[in-house]
Order: sequence, then structure tokens, then C-alpha cells
Amino acid sequence: MTPVKIDIVSDIACPWCAIGYARLEEAMRQLEGEMEFQVEWHAFELNPDPSAEGEPILEALSRKYGRSEEEMEGIQSQMQEIAQGLGLDFSALQERHTRNTFDGHRLVKWAAEAGLQTPMKKALFTAHFGQDAKISDPQVLAELAQTVGLDAQAAEEILAGDAYSQAVRDDEARWQEAGVSSVPAYIINQRYLISGAQEPQTLVKALQDISQETAAD
Repeated sequence: MTPVKIDIVSDIACPWCAIGYARLEEAMRQLEGEMEFQVEWHAFELNPDPSAEGEPILEALSRKYGRSEEEMEGIQSQMQEIAQGLGLDFSALQERHTRNTFDGHRLVKWAAEAGLQTPMKKALFTAHFGQDAKISDPQVLAELAQTVGLDAQAAEEILAGDAYSQAVRDDEARWQEAGVSSVPAYIINQRYLISGAQEPQTLVKALQDISQETAAD
């Protein structure tokens, strides 16, 4: 099988990142037996300002994009339909609030050491979009860590200090310097960029094309 490394730059608070990964999972399923995937998640913050936390999402999006809340509600409804078709829980998408995701990214870094980076990321997506959980709260984060098999007390200790903070900042800086300005972004074999939440078949073709080009090098 052909080894394929996929670096995913995303934010926990980005609904298209959750949708995009569900589509990527489907593409990877279709390529089972043909390719062997290694996935690594990288941090990106859409709203890095902690003081902006807790605002109702429709108000925040309306102000950010200069469109009415009714327009934003319609766009969010379309995303909910897409998510439902992929088996994602987006039931709180329109009721959620803006959240600072820095500590969540720290947990994802820690979870990688136990081989649980993807389950941690998916649990954070579900908590935010499905439950409007306060994913900036250390207690909430520790409980989520426990649901994927990590130790809640260890998570609390990490979040009480600065562990993995520099790793997240370095991660963000690295990919911004590399030109990633929107998410999701997929970097394939450290050479090829795929931007946005592409459809599974688009991803399958892109991965096959990249694999063929890499083999020809």
C-alpha cells in the first residue's frame, strides 16, 4: 500500500472543518487497501481573542460577515443538512456560542501522545456543534478527554498549567507562515495543498493523482 501523510490544519469551532473531516474519512474508506494514511491535526484559531467568547453565534457571524442574522441562519441550516447526511451531530449549530479554542488545541496535542488525537478532535466537534458545550472550560474539556480514554485528572493538571501552549502557538505560526489562511486545509505528503471541505469523490481523485505523481518522482 502507498503511505500517505495528511496534515490537517483546522479549528474546533469551524463547522466546515468537521464536515470536511467526515468527507475525508469517507474518501479514506474508499481507498482502503490502496493507501495507508497517517493523519496529524494542527491548530488554527478563527477567533483567538478570549474576550470575544460567549456571544450567540448568529449575532457574531452577522457582524463578522456584514449580513443579516436571517441570512446567517439560512446558511447554518444548509450546513446542518450536510452534517446530518454525514452522520454528524450539528443539532446545536445555531444555538452555540463563540468559544476560545486554545485549550482545546492543547488537549489535542496531548491526546496525540496516546494515539487519540483524532478521537479527541471529533469529541470536541460534537460537543461544540451538537451540544453547545463550553469547550473553553477546563472541567468540560477534562470530561471530554475522559470520554475518549484519557485520564480526566491528568487533563485538568495540563489545563491548569501551560503544557502544550508553546506547541500550539508554534503550530499556528508555522502554518500561517506557510500560507494557510483558511481552514480546513489538508497538506498531503508535506507537498500538496487541498483547501476546503471537498466532496469525498474529489478527495479520492486528488489523493490518487498525488499518489501517482509522488510514485513517478
